[in-house]
This record gives sequence, structure tokens and C-alpha cells, in this order.
Amino acid sequence: MTLKFISTEKAPAAVGPYSQGIKAGNIIFTSGQLPVVLETGEVHKGDIQKETKLCLENVKAVLEAEGATIKDIAKVTVFVTDMNNFSSINEVYDEFFEGHKPARSLVQVSALPKGADIEIEAIAAL
Repeated sequence: MTLKFISTEKAPAAVGPYSQGIKAGNIIFTSGQLPVVLETGEVHKGDIQKETKLCLENVKAVLEAEGATIKDIAKVTVFVTDMNNFSSINEVYDEFFEGHKPARSLVQVSALPKGADIEIEAIAAL
């Protein structure tokens, strides 16, 4: 199977030695997307709902670079530094997916890159 490295200027660049995503056959794996504001390159802090939306938009941009949409997402993993944000994240998540309900894990971690409060990755099937 051939692997294709995904790179798009419509999502933040990787902050390490990895790609924004990988296409393996008809499956796309996104790397974890932080709540980075594309225009400034800065991590947004202080509003978990805005941060969630930014992460999801960045995931969407990586998928779109390979012709996928959010409706192609089969699995999402959400990493948070504070589980108390669960309900606020769910509000934005539900609105973003418009009734599409991929499998999901949401786990609390001690820290995330660049001091972010949330990071989201996805797996999509074309």
C-alpha cells in the first residue's frame, strides 16, 4: 500500500517531524490539530468552545486537501487538559458535525503541545 503525505496551507503546519495527515489506501489519518489560528500561527486560549471549533476546522482542512469531508470521518479522538470542559466541547462538536456521529474518544491528558487546552485528530474513510 502506498502512503501519501498530506500537506495543505489551509491548516497549521506540523510543529514537529510529522505530516498534517497521511492517506493510506482509502483511509485518511489526520495528525492532532491544535486550536491554532491559521492567519497568526498562534494557539488560541481562554475559550474552549472557540478552541474546539478551531481544532475541528483544522481537521476539516486536512481532510479536504485529499477530497474528504467531515461526513467521511469514522473516528475522532479528542485530547483535553480539563475534563470539566466536556459539556462545552460537546456543544460545539455536535453543531460542527450536523448530525453525523463518528465514533469518538475524549481523554484528559496532563499537557498538550504549545500549552494548548485541546487537540483533535480524526480518521476518515473515502
